[in-house]
Amino acid sequence: MKFLVDECLSPQLTKHAIEAGYAESSHVTWLGAAGWPDWKLMPLILDGDWTFVTKNSVDFRGPASAPGAKGQYRLASLHAGLICLNGPPAMNLSMQLTGFKLALNALEGAPDLTNMGLEVTLGLDDEDAEIIRYDLPPE
Repeated sequence: MKFLVDECLSPQLTKHAIEAGYAESSHVTWLGAAGWPDWKLMPLILDGDWTFVTKNSVDFRGPASAPGAKGQYRLASLHAGLICLNGPPAMNLSMQLTGFKLALNALEGAPDLTNMGLEVTLGLDDEDAEIIRYDLPPE
């Protein structure tokens, strides 16, 4: 598995992924794709077999009530997974790292995210977290 971290998140997440053993991981800015619209990122994500990490959940998975009904992944018939880090609008680096570490922990027992989404939703104090996994797009 290799992660591609969206430009809306810190490159520190990518560095953490590499240190955690995901050596091929990268950041959107490191690939020269900063500022690209979401629709232009999708071929890069899919062709590169990246597990994409973002906090722009709605843009990529669609509404929380119906993942895959809309969003960039709705037409992806085969993908390496989507990780959505959700939290307050001003999600600082500490919260980003906490959410990403929780996502990595959730993958330890079941690392295959093929055609799946994994969401980590943090509360205001980093202590309250909800983690869910779902088919994306829905079957």
